[in-house]
Amino acid sequence: MSLKFKRILLKLSGESLMGEQKFGISSDKLSYYATQIKELVAEKAEVSIVIGGGNIYRGLSAESSGIERVTGDYMGMLATCINGMALQSALEREGIYTRLISAIEMRQVAEPYIRRRAIRHVEKGRVVIFCAGTGSPYFTTDSAAALRANEINADIILKGTRVDGIYDSDPEKNPNAVKYDNITFAKVISLGLSVMDMTAFTLCQENNLPIIVFDINKPGNLIRVARGEQIGTMVQ
Repeated sequence: MSLKFKRILLKLSGESLMGEQKFGISSDKLSYYATQIKELVAEKAEVSIVIGGGNIYRGLSAESSGIERVTGDYMGMLATCINGMALQSALEREGIYTRLISAIEMRQVAEPYIRRRAIRHVEKGRVVIFCAGTGSPYFTTDSAAALRANEINADIILKGTRVDGIYDSDPEKNPNAVKYDNITFAKVISLGLSVMDMTAFTLCQENNLPIIVFDINKPGNLIRVARGEQIGTMVQ
């Protein structure tokens, strides 16, 4: 079955790597994501990934510990690099060629971000992992995902979460929450739904880049979304 979306940017939260743990990286979760991504690569998808760092460090919560916001944000960026290295290792165990690309220069562990080089990597079938966010404080990894997806001319952002789409209220708290299969950018804004942070969301809206929010913890969902099956919620 052919893919509907060829060039894909997958957004994963740092928390998604924790599994049942309270923090850190679960080896089981790493292996799970690697096998799901391997299915995409086998279908000749051009895959890039932006990963968060919330399982290791949250910049936004740093102020309560006495660390200033900018310093806390840079610490969060370094956390995403740790996650990126772990994911790279898991993917390479599956025989997938990868490149770890950092918005903060650290030549010993990652390539610096150069747009044309990143595009060339995905064209050659390598999985590109973007880490260190945008390289600037005050921007989330959602913003980094939106920025990189637009820069590399991705067809779609796939935001893998633990819920199966966008609801009118929190489905984990409200059993009567209504799920949307399709929703416009304008409606998400008017309803105040937290799909991504507003900077990321506006960037996608201005450049007509669709987002699909879906449950990545259900095996097979990632490849099914890429094939165009109705899974999760599409924002366009």
